[in-house]
Amino acid sequence: MKEAAEPADRLTLHLSSWLGQWPGRRPGLDVVGSTQRLRPGWDGQVRTVLGVRTPDSGVLSVPPQQLAAIAPLADRGPDQLLAALPTALGKPNALVYQGVFRWSTTPADLPDAGVWVPADDPVVPDWLRVFGGEVLLALDPATGAYLAGVGIKRHDRYGRELSVGTEPAARGQGLARRLVAQAARRVIADGAVATYLHDPANLSSARVAAAAGFPDHGWKIIGVAG
Repeated sequence: MKEAAEPADRLTLHLSSWLGQWPGRRPGLDVVGSTQRLRPGWDGQVRTVLGVRTPDSGVLSVPPQQLAAIAPLADRGPDQLLAALPTALGKPNALVYQGVFRWSTTPADLPDAGVWVPADDPVVPDWLRVFGGEVLLALDPATGAYLAGVGIKRHDRYGRELSVGTEPAARGQGLARRLVAQAARRVIADGAVATYLHDPANLSSARVAAAAGFPDHGWKIIGVAG
């Protein structure tokens, strides 16, 4: 496949790979069976249900063997489908959640705030080590202590999801937004698309995303826990 030149094209390529199909082929949620739901993700965990929803349509990706049981639910509409999903999966106590799904084609023009170091470097905190590869750190210029960092979830060739965290004492300095914008520029330069997911109730994360150049287009990430 010819490599896409524009980040917007990479988003389609990422979602096609991640979900098994993109965009949806019907209004509401299009349920598709994909072997991707049987394979470990970036962290080694298997996510048997995964979806992305726009204000008008979307794709809900499920294991192929469960497609026949779940696909007919799409005729009820997206909200009714998601409400009936735990029972259809044979997990009536499972929780269906929806988060905010953002991406950026033009990260904010903010000054760099960090340096890239190997994830196994001693200065890297435990929560960032799990991302592997290189992570982006903001360090105290006087002591070299860790202040904030970004890890990259490498979902596939075109999809790179950013996760950011800041030490409580270093908050309020704009480090998170600068790190996210800096990491997004690297992701785009590497030929992928930068995405950013967060809980709708996490207003601080929403502010970081918006300030770093990740607008909220009303898209949602869908998953099942339990």
